[in-house]
Amino acid sequence: MGYKKLLSLMGAAGTLALGSAFPAQASSHSDAPLIKLDPQANLTDVYAFVRLRPTGQRVLVVEVSVRPFSEPGDGSSYEAFSDDARYSIHIANPTTGAELQRYDFQFSPVGVSGNYKNLNTFLRYGRGADVNGQPNAGSIQDVGDAHQNFVQSYQITKTVGGQSTVLNGSTPLLVPPYNTGVRTTPFYNDATTGKAISGASARAGLDKYTRQTTYDLPGGTTVFCGSREDGFYADTPGIFDFLDPRILKNTMGNGLGQDGTGVDGFKGFNVLHYSIVIPLSDLPSFDFTAPFSNGQAPGIATHTGVGVYASVSRPRITLRKTDGDNQSSGPFIQVNRLGNPLFNEVLVALKDKDRYNRTSPTQDADPVNGYAKYALNPEVAALENAVFGTNFATSGRVDLALVYIADVLRVDTTTGPANVAGSADFRRLGFLQGEVLTNAAGTKVSGGWPNGRRFGDDVVDIALTAIASGPTYTTVTVVGDNVNANDQIYNMTFPYAATPHAGSRNTKDSGVNRE
Repeated sequence: MGYKKLLSLMGAAGTLALGSAFPAQASSHSDAPLIKLDPQANLTDVYAFVRLRPTGQRVLVVEVSVRPFSEPGDGSSYEAFSDDARYSIHIANPTTGAELQRYDFQFSPVGVSGNYKNLNTFLRYGRGADVNGQPNAGSIQDVGDAHQNFVQSYQITKTVGGQSTVLNGSTPLLVPPYNTGVRTTPFYNDATTGKAISGASARAGLDKYTRQTTYDLPGGTTVFCGSREDGFYADTPGIFDFLDPRILKNTMGNGLGQDGTGVDGFKGFNVLHYSIVIPLSDLPSFDFTAPFSNGQAPGIATHTGVGVYASVSRPRITLRKTDGDNQSSGPFIQVNRLGNPLFNEVLVALKDKDRYNRTSPTQDADPVNGYAKYALNPEVAALENAVFGTNFATSGRVDLALVYIADVLRVDTTTGPANVAGSADFRRLGFLQGEVLTNAAGTKVSGGWPNGRRFGDDVVDIALTAIASGPTYTTVTVVGDNVNANDQIYNMTFPYAATPHAGSRNTKDSGVNRE
């Protein structure tokens, strides 16, 4: 079915003015050739948004996912953070991308030198040290107990102006066990169905393992690291099959690609996750220019806040040994970075993808060696024109450059708290559905991406709509991929990422609406 025919089926419902109501509901999983070969360092998504603590303190929540397509049932070792990688969260100048603060997460060994209770078993979880010569087997009742054989720990270091501080001091922070299933990790899962339970509205409602490993640190930060459900949803199998028309198919008359009949290519998978809550009083703020303000398009206005991006770095040299763990040395070299969803994966050309991952956001705007040209001249618009006979603008896309260059998430930190998925006022399309926040200057900004990013923001639909409608936005055509919701319920408290799928109970799509 051609795009023009789909438009005729859609009728007038395909256009709307920004700020009007719209009926509701791969970020970076495979973005570059070299990082595809290094899954433990492969970032998938960055989320950053303003919230209020129960005390009324205003905070910035930053959560980062890494290790795409993590199979929940991949025993017996299951996933762990790489012990020779540095997983970082950067607070940056929202205009230039220059780093202002960095939070580094580094993890304990995974090999035989790691924290194991029993190396004479093949099980990481469910059997620890033997007692009186008898196997000590059973379910994990508490993080780090006798039945959790392998326990990974980490430290977090804050660096500002070249000065570094270990935020957890000498106290090790623990990673909860993987959700292997109801028989081994019962507190993740429903006792009857064996499926993961999620959707906590307060910390007390989190599963026991997540609650025990959510740490409030001296100085006001809160951190969590561990396995989580992959919160990204999209029909990437259809998108990358040369724009399979199923991603646009319209049968309900409520907008192109808005029927929810697509295939979520991320259903049933987990990720590794590192995250932090930072008091806004600890952060700098800068004025920056952003689009989609005051219910207008492109709606360019001045905002105040910070930029956020994530990176993973590895030591320059790794010596592979024949008789034990590898040995690493030399300075850390950045091997992956991620700010906004979809930029490197969908916009940057193959020749620059690996180089993008090794460079800083400060280079993005460089007219010769930067990446602004990919936002200004999006190839995906040209492909849509070729496949569907449309006439989307393929050059002069200043509207996209305002979002992607420098490639950091821009968060207006002067607004009230963002609505989160599960709350009555949350809208997956943010400003496209009239969901806005008001900042200190009285300017209305999107409730979600590209004003930061929340769990549940339908970034694919927002991006496709922008590509189809800009740069003038005289008419806003809502375009999507027909996947309108995640397969798991997000938490409404930190960590907002959903409970990881159980190894013995998870479902993946292999076709439209198949269970």
